[in-house]
Amino acid sequence: MLDPAILKDNIEEFKLNISRRNLEVDIDFLVSLNEERKALRYEAEKKRSEQKELGKEIANTEKNKKDALLSKASDLSDEVKFLFEQVDKKDEEFFNQWIKIPNLISETSPDGKSDKDNLEIKKIGKINKIHSPKDHLEIASELNLIDVEKASKVSGSRFAYLFGDLVTIEFNLVSWALSKLSEKGFKPTIPPVLVRENALYGTGFFPDDAEQVYEIPNDDLYLVGTSEVPLAALHTNEIINMEELPIRYAGFSTCFRREAGTYGKDTTGIFRVHQFDKVEMFSFCNPEKSEEEHDFILSVEEELLQSLEIPYRVVDVCAGDLGASAAKKYDIEAWIPSQNTYREVTSCSNTTSFQARRLNIRAKSEGETSVLHTLNGTAIAVGRILIALIENNQTKDGKVEFPDKVAEIIGVENLG
Repeated sequence: MLDPAILKDNIEEFKLNISRRNLEVDIDFLVSLNEERKALRYEAEKKRSEQKELGKEIANTEKNKKDALLSKASDLSDEVKFLFEQVDKKDEEFFNQWIKIPNLISETSPDGKSDKDNLEIKKIGKINKIHSPKDHLEIASELNLIDVEKASKVSGSRFAYLFGDLVTIEFNLVSWALSKLSEKGFKPTIPPVLVRENALYGTGFFPDDAEQVYEIPNDDLYLVGTSEVPLAALHTNEIINMEELPIRYAGFSTCFRREAGTYGKDTTGIFRVHQFDKVEMFSFCNPEKSEEEHDFILSVEEELLQSLEIPYRVVDVCAGDLGASAAKKYDIEAWIPSQNTYREVTSCSNTTSFQARRLNIRAKSEGETSVLHTLNGTAIAVGRILIALIENNQTKDGKVEFPDKVAEIIGVENLG
């Protein structure tokens, strides 16, 4: 959440931010609502001060003169109670709207309405020329490594069974990624995948993305769509010494997404599924160094993809394609031969102080407390990396041959 104190003096900046994100929010109404609640609180506090002064006066008044003052005190007490009830209602009305306001976008993020407007920064890796490439599902199904039909009977659409060497590759990828990240200062972590509502509000997934989240209503818990959520919430309501920053975590978890609103998109295979495994990077850092940390996380993502010899490109995500919490975001898109295009396999976001404020996580330096910044980035989204590995290394006979260095990482030389 943004600090409401900055609203009054930055009205035009907020309006521009909403416009760049292609949203419709009445900022003038929010400003008016904020002023109303502050004025009401001022009046309530003023009456409470009068109440305290009257209490002192009563204490120093002779008994035979107290009756009138006590009657006045009773009326004033009722008035104070009523005013603070109104303050609570007005605060609730304001914050129910304020919590929907997304983070302020970085000035360096490009303008645009959708992922089609994302700005390509660079391309890395050689694209193999494959005549009539097969998609990952066709290849893996023929090799009895993926079964989406039986998964559909058991769980519905957008699920899959993985078998044999693909399972071996997954666990080797995860182990390798965690080892690499540990070398770079990230603490390997297995977080909870069920969280309370506060963690989702705190990270900015609620209220806007609530329809994407699976709910366990009987227990007031929710399945996470990324370990970003429990990692960010790890230090809720804590004050961290600035000297300890950055604090970095590498979280491995199964992730769950409803994929609401994606009807007709990526309906076959394992590119867009309801359940997948992922290694996520998360960093709590000094605000003065968050841009540097963002570049660092991106470089780690690139290093992992280069080690796997997957051709990719990096894009600067445009304003209209940013999530609520991100001020700046990069996506890495891997080349997918069967689609003859690049598709997102990792992303990394600088959420500045947005999540830290909502989760009440602060930093302390020289006796003073201040906000800190949080950042996140995908290390390995297993399913999508499997797709890129299978399709980019397919052979004419429907098998897969991995380069020697890649085979060393994944523990499998070939499929089929």
